[in-house]
Amino acid sequence: MSVNEQDFLAAYDPHAYPAVAVTADVVALTIRDDALHLLLIRRAEPPYAGHWALPGGFVRPDEDLATAARRELAEETGLGGERLRRVHVEQLASYGAPERDPRMRIVSVAHLAFAPDLPDATAGSDADEADWVPVAELPGRELAFDHRRIVDDGLERARSKLEYTPLATRFLAPEFTVGELRAVYETVWGHPLHAGNFHRKVLSVPGFVESTGANTERGGTRGGPRARLYRAGDARLLHPALLRPAREETVR
Repeated sequence: MSVNEQDFLAAYDPHAYPAVAVTADVVALTIRDDALHLLLIRRAEPPYAGHWALPGGFVRPDEDLATAARRELAEETGLGGERLRRVHVEQLASYGAPERDPRMRIVSVAHLAFAPDLPDATAGSDADEADWVPVAELPGRELAFDHRRIVDDGLERARSKLEYTPLATRFLAPEFTVGELRAVYETVWGHPLHAGNFHRKVLSVPGFVESTGANTERGGTRGGPRARLYRAGDARLLHPALLRPAREETVR
């Protein structure tokens, strides 16, 4: 005899199964002082008290995953309202090794966040300190849990997405020069790029950028003509892709 859904749910006992909690951790990246920075917090409480970690926390019963990630980001940056909505946030990956957290079985759904000119970090209630840390300095820091792996995965995702999506424009103001766009690629990839070749490639990709019809108010630091201003186009994928220098060599 089949049981209808209402009776089934009334008799269902969730305590008959092992408890599993879900957290949302955020790999938040921005460019400050011409260098790629990652947001880290110093944990105030065990486990891993005193260790640096990604901002994150338990998903509340009334939240979906993206809402939890944005809330955690807001708590550590002070962002809110329209500025928080303009931050690009996407799901990165899930991490569920049985012993990744010593408290209990906890699955982390990590998210990747990008934005230009994010404000100074402000530690939330569960952190002693929050700071934007240059990615170049990360090898000298021990991170809590499996956050080193999550950071590495997030950095690789960011670097690869710059190859085939217009994500680099999310690090910039609404209007920008091709030189400023190139600086984003150089900063995130960690490689200098040939200015002329980059300019040609960007303008050859349909929908990547579009001209505003305006120029900068003054020329470059060495003088010369004023640079043209562009805005992000309507492309969602870049074709042809802008490959990292090392990857360009492998496909030739």
